[in-house]
Amino acid sequence: MNVTRHRGLTEPAADAAIDAACRNLRLPTMRGQFSELADAAARDQMTYRGFLAELLMAECDDRNRRRSERRIKAAGFPREKALRAFEFEANPAIDPAAIHTLASCEWVRKGLPLCLIGDSGTGKSHLLIALGTEAAMAGFRVKYVLATKLVNELVEAADEKVLTKTIARYGRVDLLCIDELGYMELDRRGAELLFQVLTEREEKNSMAIASNESFSSWTKTFTDPRLCAAIVDRLTFGGNIIETGSDSYRLAHTRAARAQNATAS
Repeated sequence: MNVTRHRGLTEPAADAAIDAACRNLRLPTMRGQFSELADAAARDQMTYRGFLAELLMAECDDRNRRRSERRIKAAGFPREKALRAFEFEANPAIDPAAIHTLASCEWVRKGLPLCLIGDSGTGKSHLLIALGTEAAMAGFRVKYVLATKLVNELVEAADEKVLTKTIARYGRVDLLCIDELGYMELDRRGAELLFQVLTEREEKNSMAIASNESFSSWTKTFTDPRLCAAIVDRLTFGGNIIETGSDSYRLAHTRAARAQNATAS
C-alpha cells in the first residue's frame, strides 16, 4: 500500500493536520500532548522513533487510567479507600505483608475467596474496598454490595421472576465484595438465595466478604446449621482469612483526637 506523504507543511499546518488526525483516530491524549512532547523531543534531540514511542505510551497510559476509573466507578464502592491510607501501625493484628501480597490480586486471578473477620472499627471495610480497588485497577471487573442490600435484591428478583438473570449478573464479575455480612439475621429464604449466588461463583470467580462475626457465630445470621456450614465452606475453601481483631482503632483515634483537642484548649 502506498502512503501519501505531505511534504513541506508549515508548522501551523502540521499542527492543524495532527490535531485533525487525532480527532479522527480518537486519540485525545496525543492530541493534547503532542505539541509539548514535540518541543521536549526537539530539546532532547530524540530520534523520530523515540518521539513516536513517547506519544504512543502517553496515549496508552492515559487510556489505562481511564479504564481503571471506569471499573472503579462501576464497582459501586460507597467511598474511596486506598491501601496507602491504611494505618497498619494502629492495628498490629493485621500483617502488612499479607495485605500487600493480596494487593497483587493473584487470588482474584485464581478465583479464590477472601474473608475479613473482626469487630467494628478494625479496618475490615477499608481493606475490602481498598483491595477491591486494587483489583479494578489491575483490570478485573469488581462489584461491591452490602450483604442486606444483596439479599433484598435477590428476594425482589425472585418475586419478579428474574432471579436467574440477577444471579448470572453477580456471577459474571471477577470479584464480588460483600460487606457487613453478619450484622443482621437472615431468614431462610434470604440465606438460600445468597447461597445460590455463592454457588454460582464457587471455584470460578472470587468473593471477598467482611464480617463482624467469627465463623462459629454465623449461625446467628444463617439460622439453618447445614446451610450455614455450606456457606462457610464456600467462603473459606482454598482462600485467605484475615482476622482484624477486636480493638477498634477508629474509636481509639477518636479518643486520641478528643484528648488532643482538650489539651490544646
